[in-house]
Amino acid sequence: MANGDRTVLQFNAPSTASLSAKVHPLVIFNICDCYVRRPDQAERVIGTLLGSVLPDGTVDIRNSYAVPHTESAEQVALDIEYHHNMLVSHQKVNPKEVIVGWYSTGLGVTGGSALIHDFYSREVPNPVHLTVDTGFRNGEGTVKAYVSVNLALGDRQLAAQFQEIPLDLRMVEAERVGFDILKTTAVDKLPNDLEGMEVTMQRLLALIDDVYKYVDDVVEGRVPADNNIGRFIRDTVASLPKLSPPAFDKLMNDNLQDQLLLLYLSSLTRTQLGLAETLNTAAQIL
Repeated sequence: MANGDRTVLQFNAPSTASLSAKVHPLVIFNICDCYVRRPDQAERVIGTLLGSVLPDGTVDIRNSYAVPHTESAEQVALDIEYHHNMLVSHQKVNPKEVIVGWYSTGLGVTGGSALIHDFYSREVPNPVHLTVDTGFRNGEGTVKAYVSVNLALGDRQLAAQFQEIPLDLRMVEAERVGFDILKTTAVDKLPNDLEGMEVTMQRLLALIDDVYKYVDDVVEGRVPADNNIGRFIRDTVASLPKLSPPAFDKLMNDNLQDQLLLLYLSSLTRTQLGLAETLNTAAQIL
């Protein structure tokens, strides 16, 4: 059989031997911030990477923004209109920043990553996929960059494979300090309004107990009196409004009902926006 008649299994992709990426710390901080502010039902956050390609071929990632999405085992739906509006807004500030890829939180690539990467491949040739471990497992934040390599049999494309490329994450001393603090104080998610109120009230009760204990210790002679602390406690108590217990309970209940109403309205708004996003994405696909 002649060599020209053979069916060859090959990888069709630009050479990744010299391809590398450089990410600025601002991008990592922005991704972590979007992750802790994600919706309740979202397990991960995805978004667009902005930057430029340097003359030596290095992809310089300088900015990012999150893109709302819904994800299931079978499909991934992106808010394409939001993505394009954010891109236009960013380019009004810095026209030199263009799409260079996309990011997702978590370790490595997942089954839905190929679908998202296919969308960004239509936005920019050979996009970079950045993964950020926002859980900081073992006290380290794993950040990796990938490109897609097409596996073809002859002229027919079979699948796509993610291939890791070198990633340069350089920080000055101030950025390094901030990144180290972020690794040790990272949280999975920000508390909602009610959870935040509960934590605040618990801290307030703990502070009141400390004040009671200090005053009792001073009265019993176990702790020497401090005039500055005494004046501070007096001014604090004097600043409180004089309310009867029933009036105070009514005030707290009214504020709590206002908070619950705001939560209900915000939940209703999110539901309407999610429904509009799904309908808009389905209309663009059709």
